[in-house]
Amino acid sequence: MVNVAVLGATGYGGVELVRLLAAHPQARPAYLSSETYAGQAVRAVYPHLAGVEAVLRPLDAPQVAAECEYALVALPAGRSLEAVPKLLEAGVRVVDVSPDFRLRDPALYLEWYRAPHTRPDLLPTAVPGLPEWHREQIAGAQLVAAPGCYTTAALLALAPLLAEELIEPADIVVDAKTGISGAGRTSLELPYHFPEADEDVSPYAVGGHRHLPEIVQGLTPLARGPVGVAFVPHLAPMVRGILMTIYARRAAGVDERALRGRLERRYEGEPFVVVLPEGVWPHTKWAAGTNLCFLSVGVDRATGRAVIAAALDNLVKGMSGQMVQCLNIMLGVDETTGLPVRGAYP
Repeated sequence: MVNVAVLGATGYGGVELVRLLAAHPQARPAYLSSETYAGQAVRAVYPHLAGVEAVLRPLDAPQVAAECEYALVALPAGRSLEAVPKLLEAGVRVVDVSPDFRLRDPALYLEWYRAPHTRPDLLPTAVPGLPEWHREQIAGAQLVAAPGCYTTAALLALAPLLAEELIEPADIVVDAKTGISGAGRTSLELPYHFPEADEDVSPYAVGGHRHLPEIVQGLTPLARGPVGVAFVPHLAPMVRGILMTIYARRAAGVDERALRGRLERRYEGEPFVVVLPEGVWPHTKWAAGTNLCFLSVGVDRATGRAVIAAALDNLVKGMSGQMVQCLNIMLGVDETTGLPVRGAYP
């Protein structure tokens, strides 16, 4: 049994990490940090975690390093820059889901996050935390940068097709819907209040969502030419889930069978990616509470474009579940350990 720290344990993603680790047979949530609820038992803040006896503590990197071999970091943008370097220097292996170590080019942080990156020396060392594409690197990594939820869906859907030159890289349209939990627990902005968000769907961050440079960065090494992605996310009146519909031009001679066959071959044997049969399209409810990503593909008869759809739970495969999946790989245990593959329905 290894001791694992969860930093940012009372946000939506953090509490999912605690829930998953509480049932993990080989990892124990030993250090749970929270600035807001420090000093309180985690089960007092979240009664559904009855049986988890840990007390929430302020973030103290040296103490984390003294108690834990691994840290799962679910802090807001900018906060990981303070904590993660100290943990690495103390020999702690880290899976970080903040954006602080995802982008290779430090100049992008000033452009997309309005702040300079203070540890650009660590960016080349961070391994992308998408297990289906970086499993071998994750196994030996000291720092894993888990991708964003939108990025996870987009890369799982597009990477196999770009790698085989089945779609054109320069003209990809990504339309995504997400649940309100993606905004985090502490957001008090008006659009996320129940009367504003219920029975309403609206685009946001049009032309400038922060996951866009991650998506382009992940696809560029696979493409034979510049990658162009138009990405528009939408807020949908649900708690969890991402539904992403992607439109791309097919390469000459590529039909629906070739597209589907490529996805099936690439993800054959992958425990958390489900390629649906012809004519079956994913629903967010199917993925809710699980570490699964559902994929499907077809061809639009009017334009001839490929249509690829992906659905996942933004808090599990899009965040905490993927972090535990990376942890399992780093531990050398079965990748599915402690991770749900069947949700509650309806």
